Amino acid sequence: MKRILGRSGIEVSAVGMGCWAIGGPWTFEGSPAGWSEVDDTESIRAIHAALDMGVNFFDTAANYGCGHSERILGQALEGRRENVVIATKFGHDVNEDTKEVVSYPESQETAPVAQHLREDLEKSLKRLGTDYIDVYQLHVWDYGIEASQELAVILEELVKEGKLRCYGWSTDRPDAVRAFASGEHCSVVQQQLNIFDSDGEMLELCDEIDLASINRGPLGMGVLTGKFTAQSSFPDDDVRKHSEWFEGLIDGHPNPEWLNKIESIREIIISEGRSLAQGALAWIWGRSNRTVPIPGFKTVAQVQENAGAMDFGPLTSDQMSEIETVLDRT
Repeated sequence: MKRILGRSGIEVSAVGMGCWAIGGPWTFEGSPAGWSEVDDTESIRAIHAALDMGVNFFDTAANYGCGHSERILGQALEGRRENVVIATKFGHDVNEDTKEVVSYPESQETAPVAQHLREDLEKSLKRLGTDYIDVYQLHVWDYGIEASQELAVILEELVKEGKLRCYGWSTDRPDAVRAFASGEHCSVVQQQLNIFDSDGEMLELCDEIDLASINRGPLGMGVLTGKFTAQSSFPDDDVRKHSEWFEGLIDGHPNPEWLNKIESIREIIISEGRSLAQGALAWIWGRSNRTVPIPGFKTVAQVQENAGAMDFGPLTSDQMSEIETVLDRT
């Protein structure tokens, strides 16, 4: 299965690998933002397993592990750069030594992220061991629309210089994406999308202005995999214990309502031998042909399950309709 990244024309596997979890522990504005401890050797094996199964798209960020995710991805892809599409993100002050990420301070002279954009890009290029980034994404959800225009100008310059192939924004704000996408090489939006969190307005915008929809949280931070109960808990340094902003988690535990919902549609999405996780990915593909889910991973087994979803393809239109009926969303 393949997908096209919007107006860039770049072809990628229909599922990408989200590299947040392999960054290990770090903090954002003082709060744990990683996925607990990680085994770098296993992370590299997992990336190689993804490549072996036809995955060519990897999404990371400077924030993830304060550069550690980028470094591990770069190591794993050494000698294979021409065969992969790398997406990473920028927009924050990253301290690799202390594993702390904070927002850039406001400035009266120029948009704060713009001051550091070129320097941050060079740092990511070095960590990844490459001289260009395929997809460079603004990683500040609520960045000002007017200030983003200044960034777009710089990003267009970087495309002309050969440092980037295209760019986008990780945000769930259609108005912001519409304005940002006035740049010729803005080709993607990274939005939160899963069976229980489906933004039709953003997908309609992607159709209208030719953007790909890269999907974070496709498995609901693990809640949609069937591997947790309402009593499941997470380590103190796991972001899921602190994710008050994510509806699939309540007080550091999986949301019982989401668990009940996934059980109500289990038989539909595991049809034809899929696992729950594979069915959740199949729903996203059935939602739009512009979607590219990027489930996270820490092990070879997780990669194999997620990449294996491509063998089944999207849910059928009848299955998609049946799910809407069961969830009373018709």
